[in-house]
Amino acid sequence: MLDGLLMVYTGNGKGKTTAALGQAVRSLGHGKKVFMLQFMKGSPNYGEVILAKKLEGLSIEQWGRHEFVDPKNPAQIDKDWAQKGLLRAKEILFSDEYDLVILDELNVAMNFGLVTWEQVKKVIDNRPQRVDLIITGRYASNDLLDSADLVSIIEEGKHHYQKGIKARQGIEY
Repeated sequence: MLDGLLMVYTGNGKGKTTAALGQAVRSLGHGKKVFMLQFMKGSPNYGEVILAKKLEGLSIEQWGRHEFVDPKNPAQIDKDWAQKGLLRAKEILFSDEYDLVILDELNVAMNFGLVTWEQVKKVIDNRPQRVDLIITGRYASNDLLDSADLVSIIEEGKHHYQKGIKARQGIEY
């Protein structure tokens, strides 16, 4: 069996989580089990969270609050959620239950100082090699990009927010 890949979806454009979910759907289609752990997200209203309750083989947990995290001065509760989320990610990776694990918005959690690259690197380096791992979010570090087998940088060419169109159910969440 091939070793699991480390894939990173980053950049300032919309669609990093969506790309990871697309990969999840492809994996599910082949009978694989997928786990997504969302850092810094805490709303049950995300479409993927609703879908996971209906779709066999896909599990999603959120490790964050619904409130926005201040990047310059994150609250202790946000750090605590992220630290607990990283521990949970490690449990999931070593559970031998999942073929693909997605750590959604982990790049942002690292960039905001909620978890460190050193902590994440230990998880990446020590994970079971059969498990494919996707890490999403803006601000991917050069260390992570260098470690990855695949990097997709999603750029923003144009966004409907620029026209004043608000976040829409089924599009942004």
